[in-house]
Amino acid sequence: MRATLMYGAGDVRIENVPDSVIKQPTDALVRITGSCVCGSDLHPYASMKPEDGPARMGHEFLGIVEATGPEVTTVKKGDLVVAPFAISDNTCEFCREGLHTSCIHPQANFWDGEPDEGGQAEAIRVPLADGTLVKLPVAPDSALIPSLLTLSDVFGTGYHAALMGGVNERTRVTVIGDGAVGLLAVLSAKRLGAEQIILMGRHQTRTDLGREFGATDVVSTRGEEGIDAVRALTGGHGTHVVLEAVGHMPAYEQALGVVRAGGVISRVGVPQYEDAPVGFGSLFGRNIRLAGGPAPVRAYIEELMPDILDGTIEPGKVFDATTDLDGIPAGYQDMADRKSLKVLVKP
Repeated sequence: MRATLMYGAGDVRIENVPDSVIKQPTDALVRITGSCVCGSDLHPYASMKPEDGPARMGHEFLGIVEATGPEVTTVKKGDLVVAPFAISDNTCEFCREGLHTSCIHPQANFWDGEPDEGGQAEAIRVPLADGTLVKLPVAPDSALIPSLLTLSDVFGTGYHAALMGGVNERTRVTVIGDGAVGLLAVLSAKRLGAEQIILMGRHQTRTDLGREFGATDVVSTRGEEGIDAVRALTGGHGTHVVLEAVGHMPAYEQALGVVRAGGVISRVGVPQYEDAPVGFGSLFGRNIRLAGGPAPVRAYIEELMPDILDGTIEPGKVFDATTDLDGIPAGYQDMADRKSLKVLVKP
């Protein structure tokens, strides 16, 4: 079968690899019918050292179950399923608390950490299939497929940011980042009733989609100028909640500048730094809380899916380009160059 491998920064290849096969009685084999390139994939695309490759890529996918191990009971051959970006048993004490990214089962893992498996491929072995996979009540050719695919990561991640920030109908919100996660954080903040949603982004086609998703204001400047603009929109105080969907230090510094005293910074952009300030001059002195983390999207799928199925929301609008497996390397480059927001892959 064919799969995507990253050999180093800027070096993504589609190669023939051994077929995925069932290895454990709790496994399922899934033929992938839809996947995508994630904004977090761009971090290694920019910085991976050749000695760290090759790495199988892709952690967002849906597809059709081709076979199951003898202990799998919740899905069967022929089912259309979506997989969260974290493998979990959905039964341990952390999963029961809705924190599937901290599942204690020995096979629990993130897809990009799973040896010899990745979602940007023709097929995949899914460990802990009963806990990980969620059956989709639509046909494989449904027009809802792009939106349902966002349940594997970006929609759930945007929702996690808003939820951990405590967004409600009384909060003003700033979203930093106009990538897919940032835009779906806007959609999530709107869904939770935020009275004001300020989107900080510089690409008009993206911020236009952000307005469609619920942003009340757009600030296209960065740094001190951007901070001043947000404060001008909020009576000088900043917003109760800041959803940081980038992961770089300038975004964190911007979050510190626009958050209201007593507010929350909720980070879901994978941090590319280790030395974020939290002392008296940053978080402590203004009673600011820091929240967020890897989104346990498995906990949110059943909650978010009905609004997709009935057409209330369409998170799949974040996909602005479609390709097949052969087009994935170009898709990475287009996303890195900001020519594409998010690339949908149909093998």
